[in-house]
Amino acid sequence: MTQRLIACVTFDVDAMSGLVARGLTSATPVSRGEFDTVAIPRILKLLDRYSIKTSFFIPGVVVDTYPAMCESIVKAGHEIGHHGWTHVPPANLKPEQEEAEMVRGLERLKQLTGKVPVGYRSPSWDLSADTVRLLLKYGFYYESSMMGDDHTPYRVRQGDKIHTDRGIEFGAATPLIELPISWSTDDFPHFEYLRLPTTVNPGLMNARGVLQNWLDDWEYMRRNEPWGILTYTCHPYVIGRGHRMLMLEGLLEGLAKGGAVFTTLEAAAREYDQRAPFKRG
Repeated sequence: MTQRLIACVTFDVDAMSGLVARGLTSATPVSRGEFDTVAIPRILKLLDRYSIKTSFFIPGVVVDTYPAMCESIVKAGHEIGHHGWTHVPPANLKPEQEEAEMVRGLERLKQLTGKVPVGYRSPSWDLSADTVRLLLKYGFYYESSMMGDDHTPYRVRQGDKIHTDRGIEFGAATPLIELPISWSTDDFPHFEYLRLPTTVNPGLMNARGVLQNWLDDWEYMRRNEPWGILTYTCHPYVIGRGHRMLMLEGLLEGLAKGGAVFTTLEAAAREYDQRAPFKRG
């Protein structure tokens, strides 16, 4: 059997929305998010050089704040996925608020791209107990916010019952495809120094060390899997700084040398669906 390994180097275009959602609304954190407008052209140019099409997840408020920037991503031929209306995690919203934000985000992305997005990534990767129901209700094909595997997609369950004093009762699998992620392959915790009222994220790691870890994750999959998908998550205002852009270029080069097939998450999900069709009950 011919080995086929897929790399999805994806981007969450949060701009200042993630900082605002944490209550950081003064001038400096807002300006931090503004760097997306500097980083996006750099990233699009680099992806074009390597002929890579990938997936960008954008909150609705960011589309409204930077319509031209978001339109440039669409014009470059990349997939646009749902990333909330604001960047408030679904787990922090009431059910009616979560649905309202999901609908509003869907409508704005349809205006941006001319089609309804099929992929979802939750802000801060924290789903509510109602998120899966909403994703199924609104016809999403895949989601990418959970961490139950590293190289193999799987079907999202619905109806898990989490007990603190006895075994968990797992719900039934749904047709919704999970394309798993990990904090270890996300640029934000490695690089972003962040001060919050009760915590400090030190960040500011050496980019070459992070690059080696990311390529080693790929190498492990290459040695052990006949087929698989590895998803990396980057944020433009994080990865778009000079030395990290060199890291990103090194990642693309290293993955290419390691036999990577670069695709969007939608294309990866559809390939998984063909390999492992959903079987109801």
